[in-house]
Amino acid sequence: MKFFVDTADLDQIREAQALGVLDGVTTNPSLMAREGICGTENIRNHYLAICALVDGPVSAEVLGTDYDSMIREGEELAALHPRIVVKVPCTRDGIRAVRYFSDREIKTNCTLIFGLGQALLAAKAGATYASPFVGRLDDIASDGVELVRRVVEVYDYYGYSTQVIASSIRSAQHIVQCLEAGADVATCPLKAIEGLLDHPLTDKGVALFAEAAARMR
Repeated sequence: MKFFVDTADLDQIREAQALGVLDGVTTNPSLMAREGICGTENIRNHYLAICALVDGPVSAEVLGTDYDSMIREGEELAALHPRIVVKVPCTRDGIRAVRYFSDREIKTNCTLIFGLGQALLAAKAGATYASPFVGRLDDIASDGVELVRRVVEVYDYYGYSTQVIASSIRSAQHIVQCLEAGADVATCPLKAIEGLLDHPLTDKGVALFAEAAARMR
């Protein structure tokens, strides 16, 4: 499984990079706004700053909701840097845009997927990545991890090359569950990735080793 951090925070990206397990970055307008980044030029410069920090794909989301604006914005984003992946919502116009970009070998991340049918259309349109949301489905008493498992199963069965990004990940437990479900990528805050390190027996073992080392001095 690959790890993407879902953030626009450059410091968090640097921390993830320093951990040695970072494979890419995903962002969205909400995350940009959280960092106080507004305006087209500032947003695009921020994407370039992210690309300068990581070696993997960087998902940059279009802001428009209609086909023409998605195409215009997507082409501009893709031209910024070779690692940019154009992120589009799984709507009627979004699926059309995915096909347009796919035909021109522009990588895409089809996002806001909440159903198996949406994931199927994203793959058929040629999306590079499809992003089923886990946490937001859990919030409405649905099973986000089960959706990830079903998408992986269908893609494998029909031979689609689209990679599954388990998105809206809230915890280390979500990561483990999506790993078991076969997701290609988990995109999440750094805190969730770091949570994979937490185990009381590891902490206890380190303390015991430290005590033994102190006695040997």
